[in-house]
This record gives sequence, structure tokens and C-alpha cells, in this order.
Amino acid sequence: MSSSTGAALVAPADPRGETVRELQERIRGMQRRTLDTRALPTDPALAELLPGGALAAGTAVAVESSTLLALGLLLGPSRAGSWCAVVGLPDLGVEAAAGLGIDLERLVLVPHPGEQWLSVLAALVEVVSVVLVRPPAPSRPGRPPVSEAAAGRLASRLRQREAALVALGDWPRSEARLSIAESSWSGIGQGFGRLQARQVTVASASRAWSGRGRSRRLWLPGADQRIAPVTAWDAAPAAG
Repeated sequence: MSSSTGAALVAPADPRGETVRELQERIRGMQRRTLDTRALPTDPALAELLPGGALAAGTAVAVESSTLLALGLLLGPSRAGSWCAVVGLPDLGVEAAAGLGIDLERLVLVPHPGEQWLSVLAALVEVVSVVLVRPPAPSRPGRPPVSEAAAGRLASRLRQREAALVALGDWPRSEARLSIAESSWSGIGQGFGRLQARQVTVASASRAWSGRGRSRRLWLPGADQRIAPVTAWDAAPAAG
């Protein structure tokens, strides 16, 4: 494990190893505060898409396909000084995470968790507020990435530690499921130019809403690389 100022911690995959225990102790010693409420700090641009208007401690949220949208759910806790972790995303650009506003000094990366990835999640939940995970592909087509029993055990751990899980892909017992319904880029002229910003419609579904979904138009990202609501004053981007 190595770290430097302004850089995320990169942890090994073995959840029983001495390095992971060292990592846990290090984070415990550096935490600014403990959580006082089950409502975790949530970026205002995404709050309306979640039941209760916030990312709730003790729950899981599933995000379909969009890594940037999933990272957006880490923004609030990270800005508030909490530790976050990203598991199973070896191609994640930390520059993009920093551009969104995530504090790299309190971000743990486990790019290759291996076959014991659920044990890695359980170990991280002990010391971080939010874990973003991309589950490995199921062994057979049509099977969920994790069993109901395993998801239930992890949910119990999340409740005990007042942490939250963000799954990039399907996840049993999710509190909400977010997906990109529409997307268009700006910055390209007549066959030339550079992609600068993207407007998307984010759709959200939750059992808490009795089958009624919600949606919101967002910059994901805007020209400043941040997530923000699209307002009536924003010019419509050219389709790309």
C-alpha cells in the first residue's frame, strides 16, 4: 500500500491480510467524526432522486452503467470529511473523481478485489462511510452478481456501521435504482470541436415511491466537470 498527499490509498485484495488491518486502523485514527444520523450528506443535484432526499446509511443504491453518476453519490460524504472506497474499478480515473470534488486523501481504491470481493466489502464497511463497487460478472448468464443471502448479510453490516453501498450494476434489496434515460453532449460544432459538457436525464425507481419513478435533468458533467441541475436558462446542447 502506498499513499501521497492528494492521492487515494490503493489497498490490496486480501481482506485477511495485515495490510488491510493496518488500513482499517489508519482510517479509524483519521476520521473527523462519526455519523450522527442515518441520512448521509448528499449532493443537492442528486438528493431528489433518492428516497427521503438523501443517501441513507444502512442501505444500498444501484446505478446502471454510469460510473460518473455512481461517483456523484460519494460527493456529499467526501465533502463532509468521511472516507469512501471504490472496489472493482481498475480503469477509474482519479483525476475525474477529483474533478467532481471527491477528496482523494480520503478515498480508498481496491482495483482488483479478486474472488473474495464480498469479504473486501465487509472489511471496508467497518471503516468507511460509502463503498462504491462494481460486482464481477456472474458465473452464469441471468444470475444476479450476488445472492440474496449474501446481500442480506452485507446489509446487516451496513446498518450496524451506518455505512452505505453504491453498486454499479444490479444489486438485490436496493433502496433505489438510478439510470441514464437520455444523454446529449455539447461542444461539437459542424463536424469539429471538443466535447465539453453532457446533459442527461437521470431516472430513479424505488419501492418507497409505490412504483412511481422520478427523473431529473442534470449536467453530468458540466463544463466545469461538476454535477449540477440543468436550469431553464441553460442552452440546449447539440446532440452528439
